Amino acid sequence: MSTSESLGNVPVIHPLDPEDASMISRIETAARPYKGLPWRIEARKQYDALMEGVSPRGDVTFESDTVGGVPGLWVHPASSRPDEALLHLHGGWFSAGTARAYRHLVGHIAARAGARAFVPDYRLAPEHPFPAAVDDALATYRGMDDSGIRRIAITGDSAGGNLALVLASCVAGKAVSAKALLVGAAVLSPVTDLTLSGATYETRAEADPYFTRQQVAELVRSYLGSADANDPLGSPLQGRFSGLPPIRIHVGDDEVLLDDSRRYVERAIAAGVDVRLDVWTGMPHGFPAIIGTLKASAQALDAIGLFLTERLQASSHLRGRK
Repeated sequence: MSTSESLGNVPVIHPLDPEDASMISRIETAARPYKGLPWRIEARKQYDALMEGVSPRGDVTFESDTVGGVPGLWVHPASSRPDEALLHLHGGWFSAGTARAYRHLVGHIAARAGARAFVPDYRLAPEHPFPAAVDDALATYRGMDDSGIRRIAITGDSAGGNLALVLASCVAGKAVSAKALLVGAAVLSPVTDLTLSGATYETRAEADPYFTRQQVAELVRSYLGSADANDPLGSPLQGRFSGLPPIRIHVGDDEVLLDDSRRYVERAIAAGVDVRLDVWTGMPHGFPAIIGTLKASAQALDAIGLFLTERLQASSHLRGRK
């Protein structure tokens, strides 16, 4: 079965490989002493160092640039087409992360998709609260369109998954005037509900090795400021679903954020969106970044790469017949 085939409203459950189980156990043991600690700006360097540690590829190159007035980094695979690109919005709970730190993870996605990717350094909270990050994502999309890119796929992880889905909703609702075709979105463990009403904040409270509801609530307050958590530009779960392009979501079963993915997919299905949810048994938040160590990481990234390749190629053929 192709990754891009819709399975209706049935999530795809991936079993836990025994070798992955052993590695995850060691990772969780190391992480648990830090679980739920309040986030501080000083932790940005640690977070960047963590993401810098993602196993690099030898067949991608990097180029600093500014797109739509937003600085960032182009990730170039060995081959790509000039009129298509990925826009990757990085994670970090809206408060951490940089394009440079994310370059290796995005390199894996870009190489698998056969498309270059731009990672914007969108403004971070608390210095730049909501909707600064959304504004930067919109500006980057417009900038890519202005540069002549005609097929764009959006990717993102965690908070970046939130921004990716918000951006997709804005494009579907014509809030972005662009000639480019948004061909699809693929996101990892997206934050879709800033009201934090998902049941898995309780049911996965013990299983999640990293986050607690109280810790997440503080991060969300830092990002939102005085804004309403139900604002569709903050919580894509409350946003527009009609007209969205095909969407693929991958999430670990041991995440407090699991329901953010499940409920988003349920609403997307109800709106007639071509959407698929892949749930990875035993996997924690951010598991695709552990590429080279976990089998599940490579499998999830392979599936995303196949989906993006198919979407970009299909849209190219459609445009070619016009």
